[in-house]
Amino acid sequence: MGEINWLAVVLGAVAFFLVGVIWYGLVFGKAWQKAAGLSDEQLKHGNMGLIFGLAFIAELVIALTLGHSIARSGASDRAVMMMAVGFGATIMVPAIAINYLFMRKTLTLFLIDAGHFIVGMAAMGGVFLLFR
Repeated sequence: MGEINWLAVVLGAVAFFLVGVIWYGLVFGKAWQKAAGLSDEQLKHGNMGLIFGLAFIAELVIALTLGHSIARSGASDRAVMMMAVGFGATIMVPAIAINYLFMRKTLTLFLIDAGHFIVGMAAMGGVFLLFR
């Protein structure tokens, strides 16, 4: 059992955050906005600093959980990526699927958000590999 790599935790959260910036800004921004039913006016409201800050804190918690799992398991490089992508695909995605079903959200919104979680977790796993 190893120690948690705190640098990998912080940089893993940064990687996940940057995937979100690209995912929702450049790649799927307008499609996500339409699927979420948000107007340009609605997106202008709200405390963006608080929203982004809390999102980053949540990503830090996710990275800490992954880092703890890696440290405690002594995972191989292959296992690190399996844990990261697996966590996104088999825990995070089904969790949002449950919420989206009951909130009657569209399949398009689900696919955009689910893809973000899986790609974000892959990026986080890649960071953990870089800092082994």
